[in-house]
Amino acid sequence: MKTALFRSSATLLFIFLLIGCTSTIPTTALPTTAIVESADGSPIAYGTQGQGEPAIVFIHCWTCNHSFWDAQIDYFSKNHKVVWLDLAGHGESGSTRQRYSMQAFGGDVAAVVDQIGARKVILVGHSMGGPVAVEGAKQLGDRVIGIVGVDTFYTPFAYPTSQEQIEAFIKPFATDYRKTTDEMLHSMFTAEADPAVVEAIVNKFATANPKVGVSAMRELFNWNARHAATDLQRFSPILYNINAAPTGKETPPSSQVVMVPGVGHFVAQVKPDAFNQALEGILAELIAAGD
Repeated sequence: MKTALFRSSATLLFIFLLIGCTSTIPTTALPTTAIVESADGSPIAYGTQGQGEPAIVFIHCWTCNHSFWDAQIDYFSKNHKVVWLDLAGHGESGSTRQRYSMQAFGGDVAAVVDQIGARKVILVGHSMGGPVAVEGAKQLGDRVIGIVGVDTFYTPFAYPTSQEQIEAFIKPFATDYRKTTDEMLHSMFTAEADPAVVEAIVNKFATANPKVGVSAMRELFNWNARHAATDLQRFSPILYNINAAPTGKETPPSSQVVMVPGVGHFVAQVKPDAFNQALEGILAELIAAGD
């Protein structure tokens, strides 16, 4: 009888300890994925991993998706709450919209931040994701303590500005989207880039919807022509950049721009270690300033 009682007590103790131990695991640190509606009803896929504030929100580039940030999600979620999303019409997100404007994409970002209840965020946007981050910051207000553009803003790329120039640039994409996109993407790498990495990145664009791509490109150029100058000035105190320095001789235009040498447009994907180190430094400055 005593033996049976001991075994029963030991079993209960084991279960109690197991429950007690598992209940201390921070479930917010585990990866989660969900859907939230943007302002126009578009279903936006997003995910979180890690914990803490400010949350680091990664915003992908033109016709990309959140998987372009895989190396950063894994790395930064160890010490931060990381948030990813697919903009409307991209990746796992649906869309109800006809125009893929930077303002509407900014609404996608705001919807996700609202949904997770983050009080402080740092928005990290690659290429087109830079203007999207700015538009998101307009809607999120003081919750945004930093914006980090990645090979966007202050780059040598000469954006078309007039409507005639914009339509002339876009025409080849409207005529033969796949061929024109493939040629443009291959021009965005240095000769030293690993061919396997290049093709892996380029192939990710194959599933993009041409209608979304053409509209988003037009809207991006329009945003740059109409809003870039004033918006970049407005957010200059909290705006940093990590830009490519393909030859290694390029110099940063300001102290808030970090150059990564020997890489083309896809800085975070081709040189993830160098990019992560650069972003670590910027995050430390923004977090210290935001405390």
